[in-house]
Amino acid sequence: MAKAAEVQLRGDDAFAAAGRAAVSVRGAEVFAHAAGVLDTTDIERVHAMRVATRRLRAVLEVFAAAFDKREHRPVLREVKALADALGARRDPDVQIAAFERMRGELPESAGPGIDRMIATLRAEQADGNAILAGALKESERSDLAGRLRALAEEDDPA
Repeated sequence: MAKAAEVQLRGDDAFAAAGRAAVSVRGAEVFAHAAGVLDTTDIERVHAMRVATRRLRAVLEVFAAAFDKREHRPVLREVKALADALGARRDPDVQIAAFERMRGELPESAGPGIDRMIATLRAEQADGNAILAGALKESERSDLAGRLRALAEEDDPA
């Protein structure tokens, strides 16, 4: 998993300035992991992007008071939707990997049952990938990355 980028803060930063800095860094992290995220052969990309959305969501929730609610709420809602879509894809990824490990540890007679389970999970993975593809398209259509940058650059609403 990718290590979280450091958010540069000083002890005398205002709450709103700290929030903007954190959103800037965490928002950029999410989209830094987007390339190849639909590739089902590299499940770590999904994991890294999902973790990045969780970090971003936490920052958006902790610093909510620092932002204009009309701008903040839709962004937070979309980040949550993207995280949910990443979860729909990630859950079968993890289960497939576990069953593939089990295949090597169990008797050969268990192979057909494990293979059926993996086939079922691959179908769920494909469904999750379709959900994720839709969420990525929506975030592109709505310019989520640009809206996060704008949120990070907005003046203190107070």
